[in-house]
Amino acid sequence: MSTETITTDTDIIVIGSGIGGLSAAALLGYYGFRVVVCESHTIPGGAAHGFERDGYQFDSGPSLYSGLSAPSPNPLRQVLDIIGVELPCVNYDTWGCFVPEGYFPASVGAEQFCQVLRDLRGETAVEEWQNLQAMMAPFSQASVAIPPAALRWDLGAIRTIMPFLGNLAKHAVNVSKLTGAFAPLLRGVVQDEFIYNWLNLLCFLLSGLPATDTSAAEVAFMFADWYKPGVKLDYPLGGSAALVDALVQGLRKHGGKLYLNAHVEQILVKNKRASGVKLRNGMEINAKKAVISNASIWDTLKLIPDGAISPQYRRQREATPECDSFMHLHLGIDAQGLPADLACHYIFVEDWNLGITTPQNVVVLSIPSTLDPSLAPPGKHVIHAYTPGNEPYHLWSGMKRHTPAYQQQKQARSEVMWKAIAKIIPDIQQRTEVSLVGTPLTHARFLRRHRGSYGPAISAQTGLFPTGKTPYGVYSVVVIPLSPVSVYQQ
Repeated sequence: MSTETITTDTDIIVIGSGIGGLSAAALLGYYGFRVVVCESHTIPGGAAHGFERDGYQFDSGPSLYSGLSAPSPNPLRQVLDIIGVELPCVNYDTWGCFVPEGYFPASVGAEQFCQVLRDLRGETAVEEWQNLQAMMAPFSQASVAIPPAALRWDLGAIRTIMPFLGNLAKHAVNVSKLTGAFAPLLRGVVQDEFIYNWLNLLCFLLSGLPATDTSAAEVAFMFADWYKPGVKLDYPLGGSAALVDALVQGLRKHGGKLYLNAHVEQILVKNKRASGVKLRNGMEINAKKAVISNASIWDTLKLIPDGAISPQYRRQREATPECDSFMHLHLGIDAQGLPADLACHYIFVEDWNLGITTPQNVVVLSIPSTLDPSLAPPGKHVIHAYTPGNEPYHLWSGMKRHTPAYQQQKQARSEVMWKAIAKIIPDIQQRTEVSLVGTPLTHARFLRRHRGSYGPAISAQTGLFPTGKTPYGVYSVVVIPLSPVSVYQQ
């Protein structure tokens, strides 16, 4: 438990200090509410926390950001602006891509990608891409004209969008299409298979789902943010931990409190409303206004006592489909003699025909110390490789940590990441000084993630993200994607 004295009475309790929970808590503090955040881990940030080993500062989750530099339509940037906290970033514009067609440096911006298409596919592909850009333009404008909170169907959305009705009217024709899947929009314009595969990949990195199931609103926002003149990518100086620290600073700046190692055992329900939480150590904290959960839908249901919600509601929510989990490889390496032009990020796709969601078909790599040398000792680099939401939990279910079987499985399932890194750094094994492998069980243990899952796998064809309010007033929050490769949505 945090050494800070625990208050037993507040207006609002937030369960979990992920990006969504901290953003909600800091904003509520800004608007005058007394807010308490209860975090089970010893480090804030949820899936986006950072941690240190032997002088190396690792990102546990997202490391490719866009829209963090002001001004920006990125909702997270807007949160930071509202709560009055600075987040220094370094800017860059290119990441490396290894795909079946070959290697190319992918620079953000529409014209740069046209050149990639010209080299790989020819002028017909360039023309299709330009037609797609023209088709997506009004949807992109609509995606940044309407607050993300309005892209839901409840009474609260009406209050949210009231100040924006004038702007909304200009985009009314396109709004309904934003709540559907992206694939129908894409297939109406694009025939080139590489373009389709590329955007299908970005959809997967956005949502954990292919283009057939990813919301068109997410992709429209990406087009507005990534494919505009002069666009840059951002990396927070200090890594993901600096972003988390900025939100914590904003929370405390406005009177909010963060309690670490404060595991919520149960949400208290009184007079048919969520009235507070009970911690593992038996302490209770009362909430006069609301309880907000930044845990997943499945983990939130585990906190609500039997009888507080109907069995039917519980079964419906427990049946929410789930994305797969992750494999992680964190390395601290000797960087002596490595090329000075290493990119911060790389992505690897083994075979388009296997399907973008196939286990171990996609690997994402981050070397953030190329942009922020403070993350590693002098002459060293820090590396984070991961399989983004495509590692099946059933391969790990029932395994015991520290057993030979678990260690063998970790080694076998991490080989794909070593292989990807070796395409850039052939002697990576000899250079490695720190090596840490994370599995779905790691996700489940440290991040309190149900089955280590990336999050709900709800197709845009059939439903909306399970957020909002339970019958007894437990609110849930959702993380707005930070970038096309922000891989941790709650």
